[in-house]
Amino acid sequence: MIVSQSSFHAALRQPSDPIPMGLHGTDGHPAGRRFNVYRNNVATSLMDALATGFPVIAKLLGDANFKNLARDYQWQNPPKSPLMMKYGAGFADFLLTHPALGNIPYLGDVARLEYALRLSYHAADSADFDANRLQTDQLPNATFSLAPSVQLVSSAYPILGIWRMNTHEGAAKPKAKSETVAIFRPGFDPQPEEITPADAAMLSSLQNGEVLETALSKAQRIDPDHDFAHILSRLLAGGAIADIHLPET
Repeated sequence: MIVSQSSFHAALRQPSDPIPMGLHGTDGHPAGRRFNVYRNNVATSLMDALATGFPVIAKLLGDANFKNLARDYQWQNPPKSPLMMKYGAGFADFLLTHPALGNIPYLGDVARLEYALRLSYHAADSADFDANRLQTDQLPNATFSLAPSVQLVSSAYPILGIWRMNTHEGAAKPKAKSETVAIFRPGFDPQPEEITPADAAMLSSLQNGEVLETALSKAQRIDPDHDFAHILSRLLAGGAIADIHLPET
């Protein structure tokens, strides 16, 4: 009997499933024991990948609770890419909807922040930007290409404060508030920074390819006193601007 790939993969993801019938090793003997070892190794490697990718979530939940959740997640969400850096893209939604975590509502957004940091770290490099190119009267009609490493995460909870408290020794206890986080990568390591909702509206608009004038208008609807010069300086310091595109004349 030839074992189909679908039945092999299904049994590999579910420890409670029986070993596929007809599974034999190269010596012709039944391979049930070796399959169980392999199945256990796959599960362990995926749970380890989640713990590595979401260290703050693992710390907040504790080792035993995290392993149980990670086991549930990896059974339901096998990798879709051979690149393990991408594994866990749906972990935040999994945490948000898990019935046992209803009393810890911020976990999902903290996981979103951790995944965004990972995306930023692995994002492609962009060339150094010459700030002198911003000195043009056509700037309001320019579009911006932000660096691939730029990520935005908004939450009703103090996700950056929670993240810092669990990653930086001596960090202050976060205050109960909503937070919007921008992730810049000025060097090799991503740097999360709190920004205002108006800043986030501007950056989202620029990421969507809208001209600066439109982006600033969206920011000013949220905060009429929005400080463009301040966020621009943060973008430049964070290496967040990859290019600008001026209108053709």
